[in-house]
Amino acid sequence: MTYISPLEGTSQLVKTRPMDHEGPPPKGDRVAQRLAAVEAALYVAGRPLDLKTLANIAGTRSKNLTRGLACTLRQEYAQRNTSLEILELADERFVMQLKAEYSPKVQRLSMRPLLTTGPLKTLSYIAYRQPVAQKQVLQVRGHHVYSHLKKLEEMGLISRDRANRRKIIRTTEFFADYFGFSHELRVMKRQMKKTLFQDVENTTLDL
Repeated sequence: MTYISPLEGTSQLVKTRPMDHEGPPPKGDRVAQRLAAVEAALYVAGRPLDLKTLANIAGTRSKNLTRGLACTLRQEYAQRNTSLEILELADERFVMQLKAEYSPKVQRLSMRPLLTTGPLKTLSYIAYRQPVAQKQVLQVRGHHVYSHLKKLEEMGLISRDRANRRKIIRTTEFFADYFGFSHELRVMKRQMKKTLFQDVENTTLDL
């Protein structure tokens, strides 16, 4: 290609150089770009992401390809001497999180809005025993938990549904995503035993 460049009143023909990367990028570059996109998504989200979401970010419709990308990242992080890890959950979701041994050292720096002890104990009671009747929660935790339930519902961590004149309380999908748990109830309860919820459950159920 050429273009006319006027210089000091004269016209000269100047040849332009072709672009170094015309056309689609090499296959290796596409893989690297998709890996980087999945890594960025997991980092920014701060919660588990399903394959559909990751596939959209990676620019592909293939769940198998997306799973392969996420598993590659998981293996790479497992081989690094880093404080972060990528985990594959039972329900085809992946999460990037801080390794458990580093949490106590940096917890006070977290920007995540933390629950105070009272609401956290109420949430723990609900999470372990769900679905649970609101009446039962009140009997065990006391009438002061009305304010806890309101706060937890406003945060989207629990839902209250009527069933035969009773209110039944459950945790939400957002609860699972917020704390990095599986959406499957049995798996979730096992996971909670390895977190602060077990410590809360072992303490006296007071305010």
